[in-house]
Amino acid sequence: MLNLYNTLTRQKEPFSPINPENVRMYVCGMTVYDYCHLGHARVMVVFDMIARWLRARGYPLTYVRNITDIDDKIIARAAENGETIGALTARFIQAMHEDAAALGVLRPDAEPKATEHVGQMIAMIERLIANGKAYTADNGDVYYAVREFPEYGQLSGKSLDDLRAGERVEVDGFKRDPLDFVLWKAAKPNEADFWESPWGKGRPGWHIECSAMGEELFGDVFDIHGGGADLQFPHHENEIAQSVGAHGGVCGHDHAGKPVASHVKYWLHNGFIRVDGEKMSKSLGNFFTIRDVLKQYDAEIVRFFILRAHYRSPLNYSDAHLDDAKGALTRLYTALKNTMPSENADLDNDYVARFNAAMDDDFDTVQAVAVLFELANEVNKTRNADLAACLKHLGGIIGLLQREPQEFLQGGNVSDGLSNEEIEALIEARKQARADKNWAESDRIRDVLTAANIILEDGAGGTTWRRG
Repeated sequence: MLNLYNTLTRQKEPFSPINPENVRMYVCGMTVYDYCHLGHARVMVVFDMIARWLRARGYPLTYVRNITDIDDKIIARAAENGETIGALTARFIQAMHEDAAALGVLRPDAEPKATEHVGQMIAMIERLIANGKAYTADNGDVYYAVREFPEYGQLSGKSLDDLRAGERVEVDGFKRDPLDFVLWKAAKPNEADFWESPWGKGRPGWHIECSAMGEELFGDVFDIHGGGADLQFPHHENEIAQSVGAHGGVCGHDHAGKPVASHVKYWLHNGFIRVDGEKMSKSLGNFFTIRDVLKQYDAEIVRFFILRAHYRSPLNYSDAHLDDAKGALTRLYTALKNTMPSENADLDNDYVARFNAAMDDDFDTVQAVAVLFELANEVNKTRNADLAACLKHLGGIIGLLQREPQEFLQGGNVSDGLSNEEIEALIEARKQARADKNWAESDRIRDVLTAANIILEDGAGGTTWRRG
């Protein structure tokens, strides 16, 4: 039985989909005005892992991850670059897909764009106004009236009174209450991209897009909504208020057995990424795009680094942690290199049972990866081809260990030092020096390779190598 931690009820719950024949998962995606960073990498890898596991467990899953292609940052960046919003977002959507593919992230079943669903957003805002949950302000903006939704704060655990006195509330003279948030923004005189609406020219606020697109694709209620912990408040809190305010909805119960008002049954949030113990921030100079990291580390190492931690835990990025992940993944691939997996292995064993139990316990990849290392140790001791097949099979479920071992161990050309071709040439020269009994030259070449962090492995079948 799969159990998962529901942020809404603050407890682990058995997974019981609304319709077992149509499991629906919506994840908040990227705002496409720049290259994806490490935080985006974690969201993509974590929910790719969750989607893979749900499917491995036999659930017929539809996975949606939206794309925000209109907002203040996008408008500002396009103006700064002197290009259209469409040209800017198309370029970074392509870059996002390239980064995701490098990390072994499978494409979601759908990637709806905000700009393609403005009509649905307008319709939802009209319903909110009709239901007394929203109002038009004197400046032409439309706001959600938070005080009209008594359950506001249930996801984040914040009370309305605490929020009223809190520090994250914008000051806006057009709001009836400082807690109210914008659903529709009236177009500014210098904005070229806008839509016609009952309230005049403008564009949607950020929060409304996921409510409208989720409803369009999945209906009034669905199973899973995911995203980074930073979205829990206010984005997901506001989304619940919008969706329930527009059509109602009760999904599940909290830890005290009280029904909770939500359009989503299970809310999942992955933990933050920190860099050397500090919050990742451009102002601190510790902000890394996925592309920055992949210049230094193989993409599967980055994926493995993310999956080694529990998805809800904070994840600390540093070169030391990536180097450690590289060494650990190398050990797994080395086991597969030394023992060829059999093609028709019996996968009914204790390792598989414990891997499954770990993943069924709120996607506990920490324990699942521990099982992979136990398997690798046993493969190294016994050279058992069935166990090697089991290792590769279980790794594949979470998107690991599917390459030819030697290809991974040699690391392609991901190096600031010697290329693969240069390494092969030096090994061939060393082989000739040994044949000529020129031991000094043989030792010199080995020293050159050692200095470049290339590890040679001499065996009966010849010399193989890998990057250290």
